Amino acid sequence: MNEKNFSENVIIIDADFVDKVAFDLIVNFERMIGRHIPQADMPRWTECIALDGGLREGENDVQVVLIHESGSKEMENFNPGNYEQLNGQAFKSHLGEFVFSAVTVEQLTTKEQLFADTIQLYGAQKEVKRMMIIPGDNIYNKVREVMKKVDDEKRSTVFSMQPMAGGNFRQEILGYSLMAAMGIRGEEIKPDSL
Repeated sequence: MNEKNFSENVIIIDADFVDKVAFDLIVNFERMIGRHIPQADMPRWTECIALDGGLREGENDVQVVLIHESGSKEMENFNPGNYEQLNGQAFKSHLGEFVFSAVTVEQLTTKEQLFADTIQLYGAQKEVKRMMIIPGDNIYNKVREVMKKVDDEKRSTVFSMQPMAGGNFRQEILGYSLMAAMGIRGEEIKPDSL
């Protein structure tokens, strides 16, 4: 990869994990609030992740990297969610341009290692200023180790479903962005339904 292939902002996603979390949220919130919950809107969700990661309105470039197992062809609980169709696609919003890449875990490596290598690759680039990372629970510890090697100058945010033992990064709760992308409003959630 040459330098011009790196955006200032990158979102690195364990797509299989996020799809499973989205499914769990849909099932649970349909039961709790008593209405159909649609698939998460992919552009809306990536915008929410970017905002939670500190991006603000402007002409920003955002690279969205969806890492998935070879047997997985799509994020079933996202629209759009097909990896082949998302790969190389982009959309523009008030936050800038978001460009998607779908990366398949091949037989020569594991998702944990590919995820760590991807963080190291982007973390080592001087052009990258902001990293937003959504690891599966099973790779969180590996991410924490890898992030120790990432320059403190980069604004790095790791998303999880609950606060995790800290590291060299900020933390945000993943569920809020997914709820927004599914159209779940705070006022719909009654304390007695939780």
